[in-house]
Order: sequence, then C-alpha cells, then structure tokens
Amino acid sequence: MSEIISLKDLEFKQGSKVLVRCDFNTPMDEFCNITDDRRIASAIPTIKYLLDQGCGIILCTHLGRPKGWDDKLSLAPIAKRMTRLLEKHECGDVELCADVIGADAKRRASELKAGEIIMLENIRFEKGETKDDENLAKELASLADFFVNDAFGVCHRAHASVHAITKFFDEEHRAAGFLLIKEIEFGQNLIRRPSRPFVAVTGGSKVSGKLQALTNLLPRIDKLIIGGGMAFTFLKALGEDIGNSLLEEELIEEAANILIKGKELGVKIYLPVDVVAAQTYSADSAVKYVPVQEIPSGWMGLDIGPASVKLFKEAIADAQTIWWNGPMGVFEMDKFSKGSIKMSHAIAESFATTVVGGGDTADVVERAGDSDEMTFVSTGGGASLELIEGKELPGVRVLLKKEF
Repeated sequence: MSEIISLKDLEFKQGSKVLVRCDFNTPMDEFCNITDDRRIASAIPTIKYLLDQGCGIILCTHLGRPKGWDDKLSLAPIAKRMTRLLEKHECGDVELCADVIGADAKRRASELKAGEIIMLENIRFEKGETKDDENLAKELASLADFFVNDAFGVCHRAHASVHAITKFFDEEHRAAGFLLIKEIEFGQNLIRRPSRPFVAVTGGSKVSGKLQALTNLLPRIDKLIIGGGMAFTFLKALGEDIGNSLLEEELIEEAANILIKGKELGVKIYLPVDVVAAQTYSADSAVKYVPVQEIPSGWMGLDIGPASVKLFKEAIADAQTIWWNGPMGVFEMDKFSKGSIKMSHAIAESFATTVVGGGDTADVVERAGDSDEMTFVSTGGGASLELIEGKELPGVRVLLKKEF
C-alpha cells in the first residue's frame, strides 16, 4: 500500500481553516444522553495538533441514519461534550451551526478565527452525503482551506464528506488525522506481522457480514473461536439441531467449507459446546443452560454457556495476538451478556496484543470495564472488518500519496 498523507505533511498558516471529518456516531440513551464518548475523545489528538498550529477548525460528523432533518439526531449533545473534553485547551465553546452548508454554516466558517472550533450539523441531514454527491462535497470544501479525515469508522463508505470532497483539495491540502493513521497501521500490522499464536475471536449475529474476513484470516491465524448468533450456522453445518436459534440457511455450505479449509490449514476451530437458551428474547423469559446438542424444540441459544466460556479461555491462554470482532451473545440484555463480558475479561487479562474491532465489540469491552486493558480498541466496526478482509477503503485510497 502507498504511503498515506499525514496531518504532519501539511503546512498550515496562522488562521488556516481546516475541515475535519470525524466519526462522532456515539451511542445515546432515550433522553439523548451520550452513554459512551470514546469516539469523541479519540479525535482530541488531531484537534489539539491543529489548534497548536494556529488553525480554526470546522468539525463535520454524522449521527445515526436520519431520513432527512431529525431533531432527535441533532449534534447539540456532541458539541456540548466536545466543549467539555476540550476545556483545558482553552479554545472556548464548540459552537454548533444551525445547518450543514446553509447560511449559518457559511457565515460562521467565514468568521472563524485561529483557535476557534465550530461544528456543522449532522452531515447525513443532507441527502447527497450517502450518494457521494459532488455538489455537496464542493459546498463543504468551500468552507475551508484544508481537509483532514479522522473518521476511520466511515472510510469503508464512498460518502461525500470522506470521498468526493478530496477532489477539491490537492495533496498539499488534504490528509489523514492521527486516529485514522493509527487504525490503518494496527489493522495492517495485524495481518502482516502478528506474534504467534494468533487467535481470531469472532461473534455477532450474522455469518454473512464476516464471511470474507473469516476466509481471508484462515491462512494467517492459528486458532479461530466462533461465538454469537453466527455460531449456529456452523453448528447446523455439523448436523446439530439448533432449535429456533438464528440461522442463515443459505450460508450453511459456506460455513462447512470454512470448517474444512480450517482443517486443511491446520487451524484449530472452536465452536460453543453449551448455550444459554430461552423461548423468547425478553427480560422475563425462563432460561436453560444446555449443551448445543440438547437445545429444546422451539427454544433458541442467546449466549454461550459456562462450559464454552471455559473452553474459549483455554484456547486463548497461550495467544500472543488476539483479534476480537463480535459479541458472544445478545449482550444488550443482562441475562444474555455474561458470555461476552467473561470473554472480554479473559482477553483483557491475557498477555497477548489484543485488538478489538469496534462497533458492538467495543461496547461490550466498555461495559465490562476492560477498555484500558486492551492494546487497541478500534472506533470502526465495518471499516475494521473490511481492513482485515484486505479490501481497499474508499476514504483511505483518496488520501494516499501518488506514486510517480
């Protein structure tokens, strides 16, 4: 891969205006309180560097998947939290614009002074964002002198604010922020130079989302642990009766092929041996701890059981590198979260280099209180997966130095 243009390659002047694409798509409760500000805090090193260079900063991010303007997905809570996190840097409040590329955003951007920070409203309020619309990108670009992408979590999308926008900034005026560079380096080193034994721990609901990553990882890893809802497609491929558990019927053959390929490559593959089963996914449903061969008819597995936790812990005991993407069960409900939480503790307590592929897995690690014990927690779920798959990310490709 060519070298990526870094923030440090750019020559800023006092008062340069910099548009920084961040990923502040943070989880919130029903009262719009931020429940995890990790993604916001992760952007601080890039913002601080730009402030030290005497720049004025225009922050751009999305939140959720609005179908047009939606007050519930306004960035007001994000701007407020960013103000608090930046208090010690004495840059004043982070002012939220009333629009994205409208009159208020343009006025505030034109009046922006060195050391000040403004935040555009939710970029996905503009329909052109997800269509990679060049007109929207041009309007955004007109607000600033430089463009810095620090939003790893959306780099696998060709969206206007990460892809088309780079057409309006030359190599001297566009770059990757510190977080984006760190994410890419970790992902690439994981594939190229892992310390062995290298154990991949995968989970989550669907095999389909991780099929390519599993196929790509098999020749590179020593052990593969499969938990979560996706494990049932593999168990079905082995002929187990999985009751009403989650199943991707059309992928049974693919799952069987992965098991065969793993055997051929000498990769040890671990599947759950017991599950926490219930008839419905609800807080008041009765649960049973049963071996995978004994899931009652009409019941479904919603978490790995204690024997599986023990087996998986033993599998990672000698690991030197662990990559984890996907929870072990439906962790959002306490009674089905124990497997994921115990797995998080076990990975955190290991002596391995531990890399957590963002999204739900990062939420599990945060909930378990293990974030500080992990070597690296990615801020991007889908982007992290695609990097592991060896795919070229659209938002990264446009920031590479051209080779002559």
